[in-house]
Amino acid sequence: MLLRLAYLTVTNTFAALRLLPLSDRDKDAEILALRHQITVLERQLGTDRFKFTPTDRAFLAALLIPLPRQALRRLRLLVRPDTVLRWHRDLIRRRHSRRCQPKKPGRPPTVPSIRRLVLRLVRENPSWGYRRVHGELTTLGTKVAASTVWEILTSRGIDPAPDRAATTWADFLRSQADALMACDFIETVTLTGQRQYILAVIEHTTRRIRILGTTTHPTAPWVAQAARNLAMDLADAQATHAYLIRDRDTKYPALFDDILRNAGIQVVLTGVRIPRMNSIMERWVQTCRHELLDRTLIWNERHLRHALRQFELHYNLHRPHQAIDQAAPLRAVPAPLPHAQITQLKVRRRDRLGGVLHEYQHIA
Repeated sequence: MLLRLAYLTVTNTFAALRLLPLSDRDKDAEILALRHQITVLERQLGTDRFKFTPTDRAFLAALLIPLPRQALRRLRLLVRPDTVLRWHRDLIRRRHSRRCQPKKPGRPPTVPSIRRLVLRLVRENPSWGYRRVHGELTTLGTKVAASTVWEILTSRGIDPAPDRAATTWADFLRSQADALMACDFIETVTLTGQRQYILAVIEHTTRRIRILGTTTHPTAPWVAQAARNLAMDLADAQATHAYLIRDRDTKYPALFDDILRNAGIQVVLTGVRIPRMNSIMERWVQTCRHELLDRTLIWNERHLRHALRQFELHYNLHRPHQAIDQAAPLRAVPAPLPHAQITQLKVRRRDRLGGVLHEYQHIA
């Protein structure tokens, strides 16, 4: 036992002395190589033979190639030092072959600006086929092949012109926005448990909202009078709306449609259970609930009318809208402030409905 201990002590001492000439970098490389071999063995426990993946070979070759050959022979590797050197030669050869690989023959790629222009022409003109787009490019002085236009459309998954020419409901709303309005009823409950019905109309182009009134019982005479008030208000404003979108609610009597028809406004009914056909009005209903009705305790009908009046003024005169470039329906976007004023902003807050609605303005 003592003899064996002495033998191990002497051998380990000489092994430690052999490490003295090595630099810290070489020692770290040897440690990393041994640890990586342990990882490879642990990853393949239970198998008959171990196998180095291409990633393992590249890592060991890059790690051990700077070491001298004597250090490689002394290091306890699972493979021979010549195998590590061969891995390194293969790695260098593959890298050199990729770098020196000739370019593939064929036409050069299409300029990105031409691709963007083709997609824009198709987006703005759904009825145009690839040959019509090719002709428009020729008119603009852009020389490309018709097959190139076809390839651009095919790669983006754009259908041929006959499949794109069909007008969707969203396209119709955008193209006819100047002549469109929409209306809807909103239900809310006061603190006394009384149910209130709100009738509102919105213009598609300006997003201006008109709240026609509130009532506990939306009878036919009440709804008809609201239609008369709307027709007179539009006549005073010299509006040119030709269509009004509404759902198939039974609260609208036939007289409602007749009054608007006499005023030159055609009523368009939405499909059954398709609220997206009246999406702009439904979006305002959500805004009204989220910013007013869900944050206000309504006492009675009089209080509700006052709150709706204040919200209508806030919505039309101050609240920015993404659909109209952050402008308000009755207020354009102001001009940018000069640099001197930006460095010293002085803004005051105006509250509506006791702080439910906030409006900010510059101090004069």
